[in-house]
Amino acid sequence: MTENEAQIEKEIVDKGLTAARITPGEIDDTILTEQYHVFPGTTLTVCALTLKNGFHVVGESACASPDNFDREIGRKIARDNARNQIWKLEGYRLRSALAEAASYEELIAKPADQ
Repeated sequence: MTENEAQIEKEIVDKGLTAARITPGEIDDTILTEQYHVFPGTTLTVCALTLKNGFHVVGESACASPDNFDREIGRKIARDNARNQIWKLEGYRLRSALAEAASYEELIAKPADQ
């Protein structure tokens, strides 16, 4: 969890926002493995995260000046970019589940003669 995410989480909790949502911890829990590759002769770093369900997300970083290239910084940025992809996927999954639950509630609330 990033420092910014921790601050946002605290604000959410402090405001008592208790509806279904995705947390940074849940995002981290979806990650099974991570792999990195720096393309030879470049500053392009790619991070591939394998999620627990077998899906893969990819993030990248590239340094404009080769003189400033640092392998560890490149890995951190590429991983953050890959991890950010998971938010969209998990948000979509949760929204679909909520919509499905709402449709089910509407269906069982209708009188049998309709």
